[in-house]
Amino acid sequence: MREKPSSAQEAREFIKGYSAGHATTVGSVLVTNLKTGARKGGFDTAEIYFHKIPDEVIENLISEGDVLYVAGGLMVEHPLTSPFVDQVVGTIDSVMGSQKP
Repeated sequence: MREKPSSAQEAREFIKGYSAGHATTVGSVLVTNLKTGARKGGFDTAEIYFHKIPDEVIENLISEGDVLYVAGGLMVEHPLTSPFVDQVVGTIDSVMGSQKP
Protein backbone atom coordinates (compact mmCIF):
# COMPACT_ATOMS: atom_id res chain seq x y z
CA MET A 1 0.00 0.00 0.00
CA ARG A 2 1.48 3.32 -1.05
CA GLU A 3 0.53 6.74 0.21
CA LYS A 4 2.01 10.01 -0.98
CA PRO A 5 5.79 9.72 -1.07
CA SER A 6 7.51 11.28 1.93
CA SER A 7 10.49 12.49 -0.10
CA ALA A 8 11.90 12.79 -3.59
CA GLN A 9 13.91 9.62 -2.95
CA GLU A 10 10.79 7.66 -2.02
CA ALA A 11 8.99 8.99 -5.13
CA ARG A 12 11.94 7.84 -7.23
CA GLU A 13 11.76 4.36 -5.67
CA PHE A 14 7.99 4.17 -6.26
CA ILE A 15 8.26 5.15 -9.93
CA LYS A 16 11.21 2.83 -10.58
CA GLY A 17 9.10 0.07 -9.05
CA TYR A 18 6.36 0.67 -11.63
CA SER A 19 8.81 0.74 -14.56
CA ALA A 20 8.32 -2.35 -16.77
CA GLY A 21 5.86 -3.65 -14.18
CA HIS A 22 2.36 -3.03 -12.99
CA ALA A 23 0.33 -1.57 -10.14
CA THR A 24 -3.19 -2.06 -8.85
CA THR A 25 -5.34 0.69 -7.40
CA VAL A 26 -8.19 0.09 -4.98
CA GLY A 27 -10.80 2.69 -4.14
CA SER A 28 -13.65 2.27 -1.70
CA VAL A 29 -16.62 4.11 -0.28
CA LEU A 30 -18.67 3.35 2.82
CA VAL A 31 -21.80 5.35 3.53
CA THR A 32 -23.54 5.19 6.90
CA ASN A 33 -27.08 6.39 7.61
CA LEU A 34 -26.58 8.09 10.96
CA LYS A 35 -30.24 7.70 11.94
CA THR A 36 -30.60 3.98 11.22
CA GLY A 37 -27.00 2.81 11.34
CA ALA A 38 -27.46 1.10 7.97
CA ARG A 39 -24.29 0.91 5.89
CA LYS A 40 -23.68 0.42 2.19
CA GLY A 41 -20.30 0.21 0.59
CA GLY A 42 -18.36 -0.88 -2.40
CA PHE A 43 -14.94 -0.92 -3.95
CA ASP A 44 -13.36 -0.59 -7.35
CA THR A 45 -10.01 -1.72 -8.69
CA ALA A 46 -7.89 -1.00 -11.72
CA GLU A 47 -4.60 -2.40 -12.97
CA ILE A 48 -1.98 -0.34 -14.76
CA TYR A 49 0.79 -1.95 -16.81
CA PHE A 50 3.88 0.09 -17.66
CA HIS A 51 6.64 0.02 -20.23
CA LYS A 52 10.12 0.84 -18.94
CA ILE A 53 10.18 4.41 -17.66
CA PRO A 54 13.55 6.01 -18.47
CA ASP A 55 15.55 7.50 -15.58
CA GLU A 56 15.50 10.90 -17.31
CA VAL A 57 11.69 10.90 -17.28
CA ILE A 58 11.65 9.88 -13.61
CA GLU A 59 14.01 12.73 -12.72
CA ASN A 60 11.92 15.22 -14.71
CA LEU A 61 8.76 14.09 -12.88
CA ILE A 62 10.47 14.52 -9.52
CA SER A 63 11.92 17.92 -10.47
CA GLU A 64 8.47 19.07 -11.50
CA GLY A 65 7.28 18.06 -8.03
CA ASP A 66 3.65 17.01 -8.60
CA VAL A 67 4.43 13.35 -7.91
CA LEU A 68 5.21 14.25 -4.29
CA TYR A 69 1.56 15.14 -3.66
CA VAL A 70 -0.29 12.12 -5.06
CA ALA A 71 -0.85 8.66 -3.62
CA GLY A 72 1.60 6.19 -5.09
CA GLY A 73 3.81 9.01 -6.39
CA LEU A 74 2.62 8.80 -9.99
CA MET A 75 -0.10 10.24 -12.19
CA VAL A 76 -0.79 7.98 -15.17
CA GLU A 77 -2.51 10.83 -17.01
CA HIS A 78 0.54 13.12 -16.74
CA PRO A 79 2.06 13.99 -20.16
CA LEU A 80 5.48 12.67 -19.10
CA THR A 81 4.02 9.41 -17.78
CA SER A 82 1.23 8.53 -20.21
CA PRO A 83 3.55 7.45 -23.08
CA PHE A 84 4.86 4.69 -20.78
CA VAL A 85 1.45 3.31 -19.81
CA ASP A 86 1.02 0.07 -21.74
CA GLN A 87 -2.49 -0.82 -20.61
CA VAL A 88 -5.13 0.12 -18.05
CA VAL A 89 -7.49 -2.66 -17.00
CA GLY A 90 -10.44 -0.77 -15.59
CA THR A 91 -11.09 2.92 -16.03
CA ILE A 92 -8.84 5.93 -15.66
CA ASP A 93 -11.44 7.30 -13.21
CA SER A 94 -10.80 4.26 -11.03
CA VAL A 95 -7.06 4.85 -11.17
CA MET A 96 -7.54 8.48 -10.13
CA GLY A 97 -9.89 7.55 -7.27
CA SER A 98 -12.96 9.16 -8.75
CA GLN A 99 -14.86 6.13 -9.95
CA LYS A 100 -18.51 6.60 -10.79
CA PRO A 101 -21.32 4.38 -9.50
